[in-house]
Amino acid sequence: MHSLRHRHHLPVWLATLLAPVTLAIVSVPALAAPTPIGHVTHATNGLAKQNLATRYVGGYPQYRIPALAVTTKGTLIAAYDARPSMADLPSHIAVVMRRSTDGGKSWGPQKVIRAAPAPDGFGDPSLLVDRRTGRVFVFYAASVNAGFASSKTGNNPNDPDIQQVDYSYSDDDGLTWHARRITRKVKNPAWGGLFAASGEGIQLRQGPYKGRLIQQYVIRIKGGNYAASLYSDNDGKTWTMGQPVGPGMDENKVVGLANGDVLLDVRAAPRRLFAISHNGGQTWSKPHPVPALVDPGDNGAIIRYAPNAPASNPQSRRLIESNTADPDIRRNLTVRMSCDDGKTWPIARVIEPGSSAYSTLTLLPDGRIGLFYERDGYRHLTFASFSPSWLDGVCAPIKAASPAIMAGSHHVLHVRVSNQTPHTLAAGTLTLQVPFGWTAQAVSVPAITKGHHANIDLPYTASANRIGTLPLTLLYTTAGKHSVLALTASIKRNPTAPTMPSLSVRTVLDHLTAAGATGLPGDVAHYWTRVTNTGNAMLIGITLRGNLQDLSRCRRATLAPGASFLCWRGQHQLTADDRADGRYMPRLTATATTIRGRQLTASIMGQAITFTRPVHLR
Repeated sequence: MHSLRHRHHLPVWLATLLAPVTLAIVSVPALAAPTPIGHVTHATNGLAKQNLATRYVGGYPQYRIPALAVTTKGTLIAAYDARPSMADLPSHIAVVMRRSTDGGKSWGPQKVIRAAPAPDGFGDPSLLVDRRTGRVFVFYAASVNAGFASSKTGNNPNDPDIQQVDYSYSDDDGLTWHARRITRKVKNPAWGGLFAASGEGIQLRQGPYKGRLIQQYVIRIKGGNYAASLYSDNDGKTWTMGQPVGPGMDENKVVGLANGDVLLDVRAAPRRLFAISHNGGQTWSKPHPVPALVDPGDNGAIIRYAPNAPASNPQSRRLIESNTADPDIRRNLTVRMSCDDGKTWPIARVIEPGSSAYSTLTLLPDGRIGLFYERDGYRHLTFASFSPSWLDGVCAPIKAASPAIMAGSHHVLHVRVSNQTPHTLAAGTLTLQVPFGWTAQAVSVPAITKGHHANIDLPYTASANRIGTLPLTLLYTTAGKHSVLALTASIKRNPTAPTMPSLSVRTVLDHLTAAGATGLPGDVAHYWTRVTNTGNAMLIGITLRGNLQDLSRCRRATLAPGASFLCWRGQHQLTADDRADGRYMPRLTATATTIRGRQLTASIMGQAITFTRPVHLR
């Protein structure tokens, strides 16, 4: 891993964020039974975490797909899939839940919302609360023989080869549930599979469609994936599917804006997609990528920080987003804030730097923010809560162009810092966080009055021996608060620079699967590995070796300077010896040769799986 210079004693969370595509060695919590109800596993600086579901505990080998909502009575409901394996529908999946009546400090036992004898399955829950009636909905897909890709066209609610549109509702704050099927009413018979995008739906708080309930769907139409809004204007008595937008869509969320518009947020790699609806989700503009929201194609979440604030209040334009901020791998779960309805995202903080995946957000009764997410190779579903101040940011977006430069050259970056706060920002500093071998000095930023900006010139020098594309980060700091902007520098080779070949390898846990055994040992750990040419010379004959099996095909004939490749073939079946040792840790070595015959190696110890006490199966 390349070290970073000129961090100026940054907090650990920000230092992690500033290298969004670099995989760090992460210490993984032990495999163990879930924490006791009410026990907080981690609490620091306004952040608290606890596991709500853990593989093999509570009667199911696997838990996935978090959903989270707060009822009108202040009860917090967490719903999720209870699965026999990692497989999606069609599989014998149940939708289960836990409740908290004290804002997430303690949780009741796991209970079933919907289950049926095999082979029936119900999966991908999304909660939706009607704040006019108090009714709580949970939408999910229903399946017998068909999943999303294999579902036939048609809308016969009794056809086992059609993926069905189901929901359950509760009128007693999530204590009891009643199921409904609405396939025939909302599914165009020309469509194939469709399922509710998991997490949480919304109810519009402002505008001409105030009170409308909206639940997002993914729809398969003639081999393409589309996004669409299922909506109701009569408290869920009837539902209408809006016009699908696509293709090229996937799981998606919506958030109501202060002006009455609705913002669509779609998982996509390497950047998430946004679109706008001016009619409450009935139709959508053409989706476009959001430069700040780097994503591997993972399900994230977006909510309004102050959903009831009028448009005249600056807080009405604050949005909070959660997603795994890496272009290739499900890791680095990050929470961000926008102060201008999603146009810029100056505030960001990493909440889970290692293996992490689906996430969903909701506002808690005490003003804190609740986050429910998958982590540690899908071994846990974890609930986190934090105060808005934990984000430690300032509404001061940074604007600068990503540079295209020659290695070893001196440049000046032209930067604009804007003040979106209702007060004057104190004098601060602007720093370009750069890779090893570069130089950049912190530059003073004068005080910025409300609604104004400061133009800053920031000099820097690029390393002579690194070419290709590199991540850079601009950091603005004022009164201990921060805003950030990620840039991607394109660096051409300096013909006068000496040849400096270099290679790096990083790996992260993706998931575990059971291999004919009930728990550990026997589970198979699957890892992602990224090999990168970090020098300025072409490399050939790149191979990957180590104590993971099935690495023989993790090779490349050539790797250009700055280029990388991903391998998802490395795996390891956990053994009794691993357990006796207390952990398993992957150790990998990448090798390559320059055109002139020089050999290179790069090694890494990857994300460990640790054992501290037996896993008690129930």
